[in-house]
Amino acid sequence: MTNTTELAQVLFATALQPSDELSSYQIRAAVDERLCACGGDASWCAAYVAQEAGDHPETYVRRMRWALDAVAGAYALAAA
Repeated sequence: MTNTTELAQVLFATALQPSDELSSYQIRAAVDERLCACGGDASWCAAYVAQEAGDHPETYVRRMRWALDAVAGAYALAAA
C-alpha cells in the first residue's frame, strides 16, 4: 500500500503543473501512469524529488505542497 507522501512524490515526478485545473481522476491516472513507467517502484520518484529539491529549492516546497494536497484530495474522494 502506498501512503500519501509516496503518492505525492510520484505526482511530483509527473509533468502535471499546479496551475493545471485537474480532476481527481486525472491526478490518479497520472500517478498510476508514472508508477507503471517506473515499474511500480515509487523509490525512483523519491530520488527524483530529492534531486529536484537540491537543484531547485526555491520551487520545491511549493510544488511538493501542491502534490501533497492534490493526492490527499484525489485519493480521499476515491475512497469515499
